[in-house]
Amino acid sequence: MLPALDTLRDIVRTAAREELMPRFAEVARHIKHDGSVVTEADVAMQHRLMSDLAQRWPEYDFLGEEMAGHEHERLTTTTSKGLWCVDPLDGTSNYSTGIPFFAVSVALLIDERPEIGVVYDPVRDECFMARRGQGARLNDIALGVHEPPPPEMLRRCIAVVDFKRLQPTLAARLGARPPYGSQRNFGASSLEWCWLADGRFHVYLHGGQKLWDYAGGHLILDEAGGRACTLEGAPVFSHGLTPRSVVAAVTPALHSSWKIWLHENWMPDAAAAEKDIF
Repeated sequence: MLPALDTLRDIVRTAAREELMPRFAEVARHIKHDGSVVTEADVAMQHRLMSDLAQRWPEYDFLGEEMAGHEHERLTTTTSKGLWCVDPLDGTSNYSTGIPFFAVSVALLIDERPEIGVVYDPVRDECFMARRGQGARLNDIALGVHEPPPPEMLRRCIAVVDFKRLQPTLAARLGARPPYGSQRNFGASSLEWCWLADGRFHVYLHGGQKLWDYAGGHLILDEAGGRACTLEGAPVFSHGLTPRSVVAAVTPALHSSWKIWLHENWMPDAAAAEKDIF
């Protein structure tokens, strides 16, 4: 049997309260080889979850963002067991500078697809959870059908867009002629998926997320009735380490409208160099 969601929630919540919150905005940080930030809290939280999950469910392997690259490769290519996919602190830059938008993301992958997702925001004590085929919820409240602006009213939507990872032509077009009403970028991918699932904004665009960024949140959005794909129209989820772009929306109809706009306005760099899109 798969782990009980409430049991997993309690493990994640307790660990975050004991490992992350006491260190919030007061931890030493350093820069990883890829330019991203890692703190004492990332490492402490990963070790805590690795231990707690192994003690409760020893039958599953563990993949954490802060593990070495060769371990990431081994666990995504050779393991035949179920796999915990964990981002111990998503939004480290926010966390280390005192911005209260960060989360812990835990997904259980079975046969190379997510079956359980838990994303916990310890600042607001909000736990987003989903089990494949059984819906999603925020704490004890079901996440269900939303009624955002109708598909033809994309301009009334609130969008979350991560510009720095987008192809330059698309980023320029969005900046010059945005199709939505307003735009934000919060800086913690897993929590952004969940806020979309809860209808706090309507459409989402990200140029490249790692497996631990989207594994839990994608399942939560899907179980809440939202939809997602890559910029090329492929499924977002891939049991590997290659970053995946994200085009998502709170409803299937709005997702279709968002995809149409992006398809009409996005082109590879090489084509953009040969054609003035403005």
